[in-house]
Amino acid sequence: MESRNDTLPRITATVPEPTTGPLSFEELQLANRNRGLPLEALRYDITPTGLHYLLVHFDIPLVDAAAWRLRLGGKVKKEMSLSLEDLRSRPRCTLPVTFECAGNGRARLSPRPISQPWLNEAVSTAEWTGTPLANLLDEAGLAPGVVELVFTGADHGVEKEYEHDYARSLSVNEAMHPEVLLVYEMNGRPLEPQHGFPLRLIVPGWYGMTQVKWLSRIDAVSAAFDGYQQRVAYLYKRNADDPGEPVTRMRPRALLAPPGFPDYLTRRRILDRGRIAVHGRAWSGQGSISRVEFCVDDRSFDAALGKASGLFSWCAWGVEWDTTPGEHVLSCRATDSAGNVQPTDPPWNFQGMGNNLAQEVSVTVR
Repeated sequence: MESRNDTLPRITATVPEPTTGPLSFEELQLANRNRGLPLEALRYDITPTGLHYLLVHFDIPLVDAAAWRLRLGGKVKKEMSLSLEDLRSRPRCTLPVTFECAGNGRARLSPRPISQPWLNEAVSTAEWTGTPLANLLDEAGLAPGVVELVFTGADHGVEKEYEHDYARSLSVNEAMHPEVLLVYEMNGRPLEPQHGFPLRLIVPGWYGMTQVKWLSRIDAVSAAFDGYQQRVAYLYKRNADDPGEPVTRMRPRALLAPPGFPDYLTRRRILDRGRIAVHGRAWSGQGSISRVEFCVDDRSFDAALGKASGLFSWCAWGVEWDTTPGEHVLSCRATDSAGNVQPTDPPWNFQGMGNNLAQEVSVTVR
């Protein structure tokens, strides 16, 4: 496969070290370009499109849908060039899917890795409509020896010394799962530009870096893909020299919708004494949610779990709390069916990936 990922020269840049200092100008720029889910929007089973979290690595490409084609090539028996109408005419599938940015929680680490400074809010659930990828791969026919499929988007830029098109790969086995979709609609409408118009990849259960937007080509390759976003970014690393382990499926996490009303600057919650309902959402890419613990200071209660809207979407949870006057810290913690439990200590790593530390919300009961 030949692409700009492989042929462009290396560009010199500085890789910032983690810091204990205040947010930098560069981090504030990223925070202004990207947005998280307002936690009060956890009330929605399906996140309204305008509230869905957003991370754009480079620029949002301007794509002419009439001229756009998805190229499927590399080591296949039949290369394909598909228009948006070609894809829309194929078997259609709609799935509610929760996915989360792999860097969610990064700003809660100390020292803090320098990148998009997420707290807890980089997660959402949408209904995605498209056509199964496996059908196209079967039609194209993978040649013997193919080990991965490389998905390349139209977005292009520089990140930590490398100029490249955004691209990620999946093993053949992962790519052939029936729930992996080539998506052209979100919540019943065509994809908006910031969400990948005209086509994006959806891989349920995986962190957001896998859901390649503005998809322009798919290449079957016989060696592991060595692109920046696959082999340099998105690794669990102890330090700069650690080769690291790949970030893949989402770790379990629960979030609560902060009760009461907020102080504007601090976001501390204020509520009156009495019995209140506390609710939230929980998810995992490694199994279904089997338990959510709701904690008030040092007391823990098992929450009631609701039914998820789909196999790959978050589930609701709720609990009744008899409040007492004073200052309290609320938290929640998820366990999945594989036995994975959210930690109470932050899982620090050099790139700030997968920090599923239990959420805490400070409240004042009047």
